[in-house]
Amino acid sequence: MQELNRENKYTRAKERVDELKKFYSNLTSYIIVISALAALNYWVDGWSYPWFLWAAFGWGIGVFFHAINTFRWNPLFNKDWEERKIKEFMDKDKNQSKWE
Repeated sequence: MQELNRENKYTRAKERVDELKKFYSNLTSYIIVISALAALNYWVDGWSYPWFLWAAFGWGIGVFFHAINTFRWNPLFNKDWEERKIKEFMDKDKNQSKWE
């Protein structure tokens, strides 16, 4: 039983590391490509029209949501909210079973 639990923890940890690797890979690609586009934009027209910002903004939205998913940041449904809801449903279930 303890060995199964250890394997389960290892599997979850490995999945988490894979998530982080994918995010950091995405972020690194974003920085490299947007930097190259900015340099190209400057070389071509010297910032007269910063068109690289369109790509930076579009891809940046994707990176932002990827970060939210990877780091499990959600202000509406955070860990405290989750625990309160679990307790609420457990109390509700407990009260219903008293009267049945």
